[in-house]
Amino acid sequence: MSAPPEVNELYAGVKRLFDLTDETGRRASDCTRGVYLFVDYDGEPIYVGQTREKLRSRIGRHLTNQRTDAVAMRVLDPFEVAEVEMWPFWELEDRPVGDTLHRAEFTVYQHALTESRFSAVLNEGEIREAELIQLPPSVRGSLLPAGSRRVREHPDLRLARRARTISDLARVISERQVRPGIRRTLWVQSQRLEHLARTRLEEVERNT
Repeated sequence: MSAPPEVNELYAGVKRLFDLTDETGRRASDCTRGVYLFVDYDGEPIYVGQTREKLRSRIGRHLTNQRTDAVAMRVLDPFEVAEVEMWPFWELEDRPVGDTLHRAEFTVYQHALTESRFSAVLNEGEIREAELIQLPPSVRGSLLPAGSRRVREHPDLRLARRARTISDLARVISERQVRPGIRRTLWVQSQRLEHLARTRLEEVERNT
């Protein structure tokens, strides 16, 4: 039996994302040194990461629900991710990385905080402070075509998924000894849920 259509669409979107090329003509996802950012359907930055393996490998594990800490701990819902931005560091291929990726990750993180209405992202781990760095050109892509995106971004569907994510995350917290970052993520998720619910109510009331 085949997977549900929404799962197939997600996998197809991930494949399209990984085929995107940068200004050098290379597929950004093939770079083994890089930083990435996930953005939700409201344009809200929600997760920042770095990798020393291929960007496609790291991002793929997040989005196709293979085991990562963020997915396993119910911090990140792959179906909340609308767009992905990647910063490949080609010049670091097969060379010592030093603190460059930490600086790049912190730079993206700081920018994400300024773009976030909550001044927060969903990272469960601390992104340690570092000197800011000039980033290389990025590549950004949407996971779904326009038609499918309009369906997926309906606020009632996102409210249901977000509420379930919060419930799952709260259950994980109740069953384990967790770091403060996990509890911080629960708080951020609750703010995101409240904002979406309030915005949806205001929209319905205007149209009634």
